[in-house]
Amino acid sequence: MTASASTEECIPSPRAAELRPDEFLRALYQLHGSALLQFAARRLEGDWHRAEDALQEVAIRAWHHAGELDPTADTVRPWLFTVLRNLVIDGHRARQARPPETGDPELAHLPVADGVDHILTSQVLTEALRDLRPAQREVLLHVHYLGRSVNQTAKVLGVPPGTVKSRTYYAARALRAALHSRGLYAYDRDREAG
Repeated sequence: MTASASTEECIPSPRAAELRPDEFLRALYQLHGSALLQFAARRLEGDWHRAEDALQEVAIRAWHHAGELDPTADTVRPWLFTVLRNLVIDGHRARQARPPETGDPELAHLPVADGVDHILTSQVLTEALRDLRPAQREVLLHVHYLGRSVNQTAKVLGVPPGTVKSRTYYAARALRAALHSRGLYAYDRDREAG
């Protein structure tokens, strides 16, 4: 509460005393939230994230004074705006008091593993596999994906082991060519040769 608050504002209304904490905050946000958020965003030069943080802090402080404040009354709004204004000013002063943070410019450009590369590579590989003949895809599936030996694959497919070896060789060549055409290289020497 500010020093200039009237005694009428300090006396809890019967309505405010009846509100549970969740009802108090819901009423506060519903009746005053958008006006406070817009005010904070203007004061913070359009930084909506900091404005939301400031609004949350105002809500917490109001909740601490729930016995004295009625969120449904118009008389609470000046108090809320004053608290918000003071929070914004205090935040500005705190940022001015300490030197600006400087980081290593090289660290800002380090890649972060987020799985996107893996997903894109998988997608390109799937498309490249579609370029292969069905027999080539089938032999690669058994030998490389399922981890079967040449003899096991020959037995499952019902072909001689020499045919499995031949199909594996030509399938790998065709897959490498399909990946090269899509800009994906298996080894650095492939890139240098291409």
